[in-house]
Amino acid sequence: MSSEIAISASGLGKAYLIYDKPQDRLKQMVLRNRHYYREYWAVQDVDLTIARGETVGIVGRNGSGKSTLLQMIAGTLQPNLGSLSVSGRVAPLLELGAGFNPEFTGRENVQLSAAVLGLDSRQIEERYESIVEFSGISEFVEQPVKTYSSGMYARLAFAVAAHVDADILIVDETLSVGDAAFTQKCMRYIRKFKENGTLLFVSHDAGAVTSLCDRAIWMDKGRVRGEGTAKDVSLAYQASQHEETDGEAFSISGRRRADRKPAERDVRHQAIKASDKRNVMEVFSFDPNAPSFGAGGAKIQSARFLNSSGEELAVIEGGEDVTLEISCLARKGFVSPIIGFLIRDRLGQNLFGDNTYLTYSRTPLSIGKGEKFIASFSFRMPYLPAGDYAVATALAQGSQMDHVQHHWVDEALIFHCTGSHVTHGLIGLPMHDITITSSKEVTGAFRT
Repeated sequence: MSSEIAISASGLGKAYLIYDKPQDRLKQMVLRNRHYYREYWAVQDVDLTIARGETVGIVGRNGSGKSTLLQMIAGTLQPNLGSLSVSGRVAPLLELGAGFNPEFTGRENVQLSAAVLGLDSRQIEERYESIVEFSGISEFVEQPVKTYSSGMYARLAFAVAAHVDADILIVDETLSVGDAAFTQKCMRYIRKFKENGTLLFVSHDAGAVTSLCDRAIWMDKGRVRGEGTAKDVSLAYQASQHEETDGEAFSISGRRRADRKPAERDVRHQAIKASDKRNVMEVFSFDPNAPSFGAGGAKIQSARFLNSSGEELAVIEGGEDVTLEISCLARKGFVSPIIGFLIRDRLGQNLFGDNTYLTYSRTPLSIGKGEKFIASFSFRMPYLPAGDYAVATALAQGSQMDHVQHHWVDEALIFHCTGSHVTHGLIGLPMHDITITSSKEVTGAFRT
């Protein structure tokens, strides 16, 4: 990442004038010495610095000021207060195809949009075929775009933005428009762009922000509420969402430890370690001080992996049958507890997980105050690429759609995978069987 500054803002603010009645707008035009409007500050007192080559996620609920901030950076909105400096060509992917003229053909809109983004006529001509090929809608490019589906709009608009040699790329959640193949193509382009360009990525998906971004900014009611590593900001934002949904006070606590000591090693450790292709996972002990949040009606006291004999595992192998045991304590009585877990990689991507809801949805459990209860999940551990992993555990009350989060522990368990045969994909599945069959078929003699 370069030390050069790509985007810098100080005291940035944007206000909109709200008129209660249509005639108030006319009165304001005539009687300028009085105010017939209310000011709504969509963005207020925002300070930020983004270095060239940095990838920054922006999170926040609808109406938090994210889009207004991005539009000011893109140059489509002017701030009312503060200063804003943007160095380099910006390609905003905020509302794909929003600037298209519906009466123009796809070709005409490509030329218009590329010109707006800074390409001259020669560059547009040179890149036109590549843009159309990228979009995958060549058979429709001579048709008016008013006949296009929303997915076709998105394809063409993204294809243009991908060919303008942008220094700064602004990506909103509009990439969900279109089919899965198009979305994958977009993400491949974005990940390649990250190697040299500056990327601003807006999403409600904390996992996507954590996996894609170096750091994150949390917008709330037009102001910056939090800024830091993508992982820390995503956790704080996630806790806030639960607080707003459940209407109960939440606490966020804990710290990440760099000095965790592994549990006592399994007797198989040295034998397993002898093979460089064995999928060995060294499990660290449960951290009661790990980052966490929740309403506090119940608490997760421990989490551990067990073998088939009920013994705690300090070392796990991919393909091995294990049980994840999560022990809890009720601080008050409640009905319908839901206990769950997620396995995440070092980028915060959710690999797999589950919870107890479906198992007990027809026969809800009742837990008394001061009662201890344990959830057990038995499964076959998939093969994992070498690296660090975390187990997030959660204890809630209610249903999957409507619940109160009592205790979420973000890194309850950490484990490190030292060796693996998995070189592609996020996980490797244990195979029941792998075979190659062949047969010879004689079709007759050759004739000359």
